[in-house]
Amino acid sequence: MEQKFLEVMQHEGPVTIITVNAQPASVVNTWASYVDINEASNYLLIPAAGMHSIEHDFSTDNTVVLTMGSKAVEGTVGPGAGFHIHGTGEFIKAGAEFDAMHAKFPWLREVLKVTIGEIQQKI
Repeated sequence: MEQKFLEVMQHEGPVTIITVNAQPASVVNTWASYVDINEASNYLLIPAAGMHSIEHDFSTDNTVVLTMGSKAVEGTVGPGAGFHIHGTGEFIKAGAEFDAMHAKFPWLREVLKVTIGEIQQKI
């Protein structure tokens, strides 16, 4: 994973999750501090209290795009760096990853696991 992306994720800010192929697209938000990054296996874990629209969309297509950024990180043309992540998602309801996330976020219902296909720096 790109160091600049990891740096952006160290700063608090919104993370937007979009099911790009749904008609209409579903859009939900979370916070960067809630996202657990697994660099070795190239995926993200995100606690889900709601996200029912995203979960519903996965029954036909689990393709997602996530956006995130921070003004505190130098970007391509000055202050501010932003990224798009293209990947696939699944909801986890049990197991070691669920248990670890539940310990940090006892309010979660499920865990959204996003397997990263591509990370693009946009700014």
